[in-house]
Amino acid sequence: MIINRRNMLAGAAGAAAFAVLDFPITPAFAAQIKAIGLQLYTVRDIFEKDPVGTLEKVARIGYREVEFGGGGYDSMDAAMLRKTLDRLGLKAPSVHIGYDALLQNFDKSLSMAKTLGADTVVLPYMAQEHRTEQAWQAALPNFNRFAADFKKAGLGFAYHNHDFEFTTKPGGTSLYDRFVKETDPSLVKVELDLYWAAHAGESLAPLIDRLAGRIYAYHVKDMRADGSMAAVGAGTIDFAALFKLKSSAGVRHFYVENDQAPAPYIPDITTSFETLHTLRF
Repeated sequence: MIINRRNMLAGAAGAAAFAVLDFPITPAFAAQIKAIGLQLYTVRDIFEKDPVGTLEKVARIGYREVEFGGGGYDSMDAAMLRKTLDRLGLKAPSVHIGYDALLQNFDKSLSMAKTLGADTVVLPYMAQEHRTEQAWQAALPNFNRFAADFKKAGLGFAYHNHDFEFTTKPGGTSLYDRFVKETDPSLVKVELDLYWAAHAGESLAPLIDRLAGRIYAYHVKDMRADGSMAAVGAGTIDFAALFKLKSSAGVRHFYVENDQAPAPYIPDITTSFETLHTLRF
């Protein structure tokens, strides 16, 4: 297991810092990692070939939540996947569904999400054609509409970032700033990918503070000094300090993800699980 000693020490230092303040450490002042989840995009290659076997391996590691995304899951038998989850003691609180699918097949997307047991649908990505000022401004009202329609059906809605939202700045204002300002914070939540935000040059603590109360979940992947992705604990991001921020309170899910996890994938996601497990508080 590769554990970032800096993360572990930061956890202890953070607790000591809170102890000298006038209030105790309580759930109100720190994120509570109740279950460790995995974004299945990380293992998409093996999931596509053997979804049941892959879920079995994920459960054996100790994961208790998964987030569906990639690997062709949306063309599989959702009822079969749900039955497998139930057998393994896994839950899928959220699913990734693309923008075009939400526009063109909303009812089908809703039915699939409910069959899988999700309570939230996450829009995971916006393609290049949506990244101009005009196209982005045209898409944002649809984010609000999706969220309102999902709410009527009893589900939540969130948007997952990459780096381009922060680095693309038509008219001097980033796409992410436009998203935050022009979508309804009571309806459109945030799935904050910590790696991609850091890769874009964002300072994570101030960003989390700015999004306080709106963050549905964290995507947890580490970043090496050269900017490349790494298993959690094998990079430089101080997750312990971030999770102890007051503005992290209310985050409901912690999904391990590594878009570039090396085959055979299972060792990589095991390292991430074990590292996060040491940070549970």
